[in-house]
Amino acid sequence: MTAGRESRTLSASQQAALRGLLTDERASTLARIETLTRAWDDIVASAALVATDDEHDPDGATIAFERAHVQALLDQARTHLDDLDHALERLSRGAYGICDRCGGPIPIERLRARPVATTCVRC
Repeated sequence: MTAGRESRTLSASQQAALRGLLTDERASTLARIETLTRAWDDIVASAALVATDDEHDPDGATIAFERAHVQALLDQARTHLDDLDHALERLSRGAYGICDRCGGPIPIERLRARPVATTCVRC
């Protein structure tokens, strides 16, 4: 996991392109988190305006489902943001593109398809 090994795995232009992919995906994920947070706030606000007895209200189950669905999407987006930040940190320290399990190179095609990948295809 040394910088020397990284430089043999990914060229400077590949690293720059992948940094761009990660940065773009990070911006997109932040926007998604903002949108989902607004949706969550709207659901909570609208539920607070009505006396909701989820068990007996026909719409109660829908509200509970919506709330759970948005929360799951928000959790997923936050986890993805953490993965992107971790990938950018690995790129900065020269460990990006190296499999966490076997120490071998992660193919560029895999990194382009899944920039947050931490393992090679075999592992």
